[in-house]
Amino acid sequence: MTESRIAYLQLHLAVFLFGFTAILGDLISIPAASLVWWRVFFTSISLLFFIGFGKSLIKINPRDLIFLFGIGMIVAVHWVAFYASIKYSNASIALITMSLTSFFTAIIEPLILKKKLNKLQLLFGMLVFPGMILIVDTIDVSLRIGIYLGLVSSFTASIFAVLNKKMVDKVDSFSITFMEMFAAWVTLTIVMYLVPVEYFDPFVPIGLDWLYLIVLSLLCTTLAFYLSLIAMKVVSAFEANLVINLEPVYGIVLAIIILKEHKELSPNFYIGVLIIMFVVFLYPVFKKKFNA
Repeated sequence: MTESRIAYLQLHLAVFLFGFTAILGDLISIPAASLVWWRVFFTSISLLFFIGFGKSLIKINPRDLIFLFGIGMIVAVHWVAFYASIKYSNASIALITMSLTSFFTAIIEPLILKKKLNKLQLLFGMLVFPGMILIVDTIDVSLRIGIYLGLVSSFTASIFAVLNKKMVDKVDSFSITFMEMFAAWVTLTIVMYLVPVEYFDPFVPIGLDWLYLIVLSLLCTTLAFYLSLIAMKVVSAFEANLVINLEPVYGIVLAIIILKEHKELSPNFYIGVLIIMFVVFLYPVFKKKFNA
């Protein structure tokens, strides 16, 4: 097997694991805030092995460390909103709302990085809306709060993704990830003592929750990140974008198989999903063609 094919398979496995996080979020019984606290706790510990137990952090400029800590606070909001979206609706809805990240990025990136507005990216981001409107119109009113939380999740995801672009050339990827996971853990630990206790209650995982959290933290976060990192060294950016776009596809298929979510969602929901995924997959093709 060639090096490129191995890298391609590694990237697919990483994206599959990323897509599986939504399924685990549904299976874990504790609230979203408690779930994220444990996820970033276990992930931070596992990443210590990749940063030499803190040795690589010593080389980083203190201002950059503070900046990364700030990004980590945004990551905490993103993940809590994402898993709250799952809890208040379901995994499929939470995953598909994340498709709007590209639209938010098209607006936010020029503002933060002082770049020219990418009209192609903005156009394709807007083309996602018809599918999203169809989804909103066809789901039960009781599930719509999950869409709103999903939008918060996709908006904050676009913010920290753009901010990370300012750091990738300065700091190695593992140090970035550790600092953000650690910052998210510290943020949620502080929040725990400031908000009503019910947002974190129950806090301690029960039964299979422990197994699901370990899988979520070590396999779907640390391992998935490591696989994507080494695959990116071989796979082209265009190929990587196509594979990464499969995350909601993998997640929704898993939600149908494992969680039987198709029973609570209408056919029009999946038509909306197909519209969104068509737009998402078409974007990298146009981007390559027009070099945008």
